[in-house]
Amino acid sequence: MSTTEQRVAVVTGGARGIGAATAVRLAAEGRAVAVIDLDEAACKDTVEKITAAGGTAIAVGADVSDEAQVEAAIARVAEELGAPTILVNNAGVLRDNLLFKMSVSDWDTVMNVHLRGAFLMAKAVQKHMVDAGFGRIVNLSSSSALGNRGQANYSAAKAGLQGFTKTLAKELGKFGITANAVAPGFIATDMTAATAARVGMGFEEFKAAAATQIPVARVGEPDDIANAIAFFTGEAAGFVSGQVLYVAGGPLD
Repeated sequence: MSTTEQRVAVVTGGARGIGAATAVRLAAEGRAVAVIDLDEAACKDTVEKITAAGGTAIAVGADVSDEAQVEAAIARVAEELGAPTILVNNAGVLRDNLLFKMSVSDWDTVMNVHLRGAFLMAKAVQKHMVDAGFGRIVNLSSSSALGNRGQANYSAAKAGLQGFTKTLAKELGKFGITANAVAPGFIATDMTAATAARVGMGFEEFKAAAATQIPVARVGEPDDIANAIAFFTGEAAGFVSGQVLYVAGGPLD
């Protein structure tokens, strides 16, 4: 594939938050974007925002933890947009609880979406990338990978994604494929709003409290993460692979 041809990007969890911002940003970079989420209809706003700006996008419904649904989704993307050579594994869920209260279902759900989902998506797109001699994989980790009270499942999954990323970088590099991870700190999304509700705080109060602990004195926005992902997925980032970039407004202890 020549670099003049339009690259096709797949963004999971693209209906809202970081995923939606990333899909819009990649479309602005000239990519055709497949916006994947559990509910295809939920992707409508993201797709409409892209197409209204003159971009190309489709909505695809799929459970990323389901092998058959993932394979069907990628087959549809390849048919409707072309071979996908950019993958952003952003789909995620929270099932927070302290260890003694955490159910096996809470553990399995988080592992299945984050880790199994990233594995299935990467496995499904890698052939297209190998055939093209070009690929960009970005996995969404988190500052929680360093450990966070009430998130044994989420922290383990996000740390696991870092090891997964580094292994993909080693296995796929010779095919022109890079793999990197972006690890957000506090980002204002529906997910962090849900965390605020869980701990009994108003979202504005929750954000203000978080900002006092961040060196740049503000919480992050989805676009802050989309900007980092756009760099990793670019043509010029071919010598950057196996890296974990913490986008958190400052260093994390």
